[in-house]
Amino acid sequence: MGRGRQKAKATRVARDLKYSSQEMDLERLSKELHGEVKNSGEDNNDDPFAEGNYIARA
Repeated sequence: MGRGRQKAKATRVARDLKYSSQEMDLERLSKELHGEVKNSGEDNNDDPFAEGNYIARA
């Protein structure tokens, strides 16, 4: 991809992000930034290769 097309794509993506009306949970973001969010570890259970979720091969 040439520089012109690459720049146009980056501009389009930036414009989409700037003007899109995405719903944000500002309260959760505030807690996360202040370090109040507790990681329950549930996210790692979906990944079989995450630490502690190793499945031994037979």
